[in-house]
Amino acid sequence: MSARRFVDMVAAAILLAVLSPLFLVIAIANRLTSGRALFRQVRVGRDLQPFVLLKFQTMVDGADAGSSVTVAHDARITPLGRVLRALKLDEVPQLINIIRGDMSLVGPRPLTPNEIDVVSRHLASVVYRVRPGLTGVASLAFADEERLLARAEDPERTYFDEVLPRKIAIELAYVQRRSWATDLVIFLLTPLALFLPSVRKRALIRLVPECRELLNGPPGKPKTVGDRSALGARPQS
Repeated sequence: MSARRFVDMVAAAILLAVLSPLFLVIAIANRLTSGRALFRQVRVGRDLQPFVLLKFQTMVDGADAGSSVTVAHDARITPLGRVLRALKLDEVPQLINIIRGDMSLVGPRPLTPNEIDVVSRHLASVVYRVRPGLTGVASLAFADEERLLARAEDPERTYFDEVLPRKIAIELAYVQRRSWATDLVIFLLTPLALFLPSVRKRALIRLVPECRELLNGPPGKPKTVGDRSALGARPQS
């Protein structure tokens, strides 16, 4: 067992134990208000292998039959779900994924198969040569993603054409310089991401200098690192 895997398991177990009362309360409240406590979704993990990611349920049943892109004030989100998503508490069950070995505390966020389908195989294999994370540099960079997409005329097109390419480029730059120090800063910064946007942005640029251009560049023309092919492609409809 690697040192990183050991730290992930111990930290996740401690966090899960500490948060277990909150976990139980949210699970019961979700069960009563939306019909089920947890939401399960197939994501792509290390070495592009699929796994089942766990989240607290935040949408009404059948919401996954609609758009795969969620925006702020989405009508499919339940009242409790809005609170959980705003505080990022919907992600807490992924501590179980970490203990299972599917994920790490910090790493590139796991994408859905349809998102991976529009990323070049080479880029995806480089980004996901490590376990995906509960939090990560792209998660911080786009902490306000739902509000950003809510302002778009076509949120799904904006996500696949503009946001996703930038996310992949940021994740690629992160993986190429990943260290214990970068991961510690990302982990500690995560709870403050939405409340201190200027601090978040400065920290991101220090950790991954490419973020300066990727976050400020012209829409639709993300500057990527390495292989640039296929990033702008959209899934076949």
